[in-house]
Amino acid sequence: MAPLRPVEPSGDGTYSLNLREDERALIATIVPDLRSVLADNPGDEMLTRLFPTARPDDPDAEAEYQEMVRDELVSKRLDRLDMVAELAEATVLDQEQLAAWMGAVNDIRLVLGTRLAVSEEDDFESDEDEADTPESVARSAYWYLGWLLEHMVEASASEL
Repeated sequence: MAPLRPVEPSGDGTYSLNLREDERALIATIVPDLRSVLADNPGDEMLTRLFPTARPDDPDAEAEYQEMVRDELVSKRLDRLDMVAELAEATVLDQEQLAAWMGAVNDIRLVLGTRLAVSEEDDFESDEDEADTPESVARSAYWYLGWLLEHMVEASASEL
């Protein structure tokens, strides 16, 4: 019997969320942290990848753009995080809930990637001497969330 994937389509428009307790605990810990930063410190540098510059060559147009869309983008992200927090123990998700999970997991990865200064050149080879440092734990979370997001996207795409 093949091991369960973390997210599997059920065939009826819903998805089985097959997460272990430690995986759920990770999500339950990270979601409020990101929510707090978004709600209380929307200008925090850790959010740079969530709100990339749209008009880098025109500061006035960029400021106008940010004024026009920033609050709505923050609100949508907060709503997604709230839904994921409410569904942290769920074992079945509908399409809207899965989309919220995908968005929240992606947002968390973007913020972690900023914190870790992840670039396309990173190979993240493990260093056993640093197995329990805060950075190695954050890197492990970053890679786990990427793996989880990949499975969420695959499950969602298989239902189309």
